[in-house]
Amino acid sequence: MFRLQLRNELWKLFGKKRTYIGFGMFLAAQLIIVLICYYNASARRQLTAAGEEFFSSLTCATVMILPLAFILLPLYVALVGGDLVAKEAEDGTLRMILARPISRVRLLGLKWLAGVIFSATQVVALGGCALLFAALWFPWSDMFVVVPGELMSAFDPVTGLQRYVCAHLFMTLKAATIISLAFMFSCFNVKPAAATILALSFIFADHILRSIPYFVDLKHWFLTYHLNVWMYLLAQPIPWWRLGESLSILLGFNVTFLVIGITAFQIRDIKS
Repeated sequence: MFRLQLRNELWKLFGKKRTYIGFGMFLAAQLIIVLICYYNASARRQLTAAGEEFFSSLTCATVMILPLAFILLPLYVALVGGDLVAKEAEDGTLRMILARPISRVRLLGLKWLAGVIFSATQVVALGGCALLFAALWFPWSDMFVVVPGELMSAFDPVTGLQRYVCAHLFMTLKAATIISLAFMFSCFNVKPAAATILALSFIFADHILRSIPYFVDLKHWFLTYHLNVWMYLLAQPIPWWRLGESLSILLGFNVTFLVIGITAFQIRDIKS
């Protein structure tokens, strides 16, 4: 029954048109970026600043995913996360679902799991399409990664591909955390748009506060400091202590968001 119920939740989730907005925007943005990187002289000079051998598909793919993972990924994940519960409550279908012999905890668990699966597909689409587009225009060669103020690394093609894949595995946890946050707000008595806006406002406010120079000693207390831990898989060497710290904190955030959401939904009167 669990498998059938999960399949039903995934069917409903991927049957909505707005679910595919993020996929479409990723494709459009990546196509524009790869064309600019290939045909624009200034962008080409910057890509080859470390050497012609780094003018490669892996380097270009990394250039594409960095801004998209920071900006667009949270936006479209939160958009779907805010719909998971609030949309069905708004449409009135939630009452019919709860009339069946299934607990609220089980129902929310299924919806949250469907959201996590959607998050993983978003990350796979982001990384896979970026590498595919880059491979169409750029040669397969060494990989060069630069994140201003954070890291600078160079890898051979095999190691670079391994790091690229591992970074996206860790990026899935970022997407899952954001969708858990939006899911929590979606469990409250709010509209779907309000749940999405609340989640994005939380993320943006957290990032703004963390960026204030006076708060540099408090950066470990901010969620966004740990959300982007995936990019340290592209560092050389990998700061494993940093990864372990952020992973444990992100798992704690996910559990906290899920518990708060379930608690708020349990005491909520759906009939009102």
